[in-house]
Amino acid sequence: MQELQSITSLPESPDEERNRRFLNYSIAMGIRFVCVILCFFVQGWWLVLPVIGAVFLPYVAVVVANARMAGPGASVERPGQILPYREPGA
Repeated sequence: MQELQSITSLPESPDEERNRRFLNYSIAMGIRFVCVILCFFVQGWWLVLPVIGAVFLPYVAVVVANARMAGPGASVERPGQILPYREPGA
């Protein structure tokens, strides 16, 4: 028996996915900006933390922004009641 799929189990729309990725990337770049500013005010060994944040956050932000979230609807291959095409007489 084939399981019927509802509209709520469909994957995220491309616009929603793009907006989510843009928001995640913007938050990471905002944190990086704060790290760069802190580099001018922090002294001693504490300076290492904002420098590491400023150097490695761009890479992490790109990886996180481009990561695809596999939600519950990610396995949709075809609508529930549509059968694959078969040649007549086969």
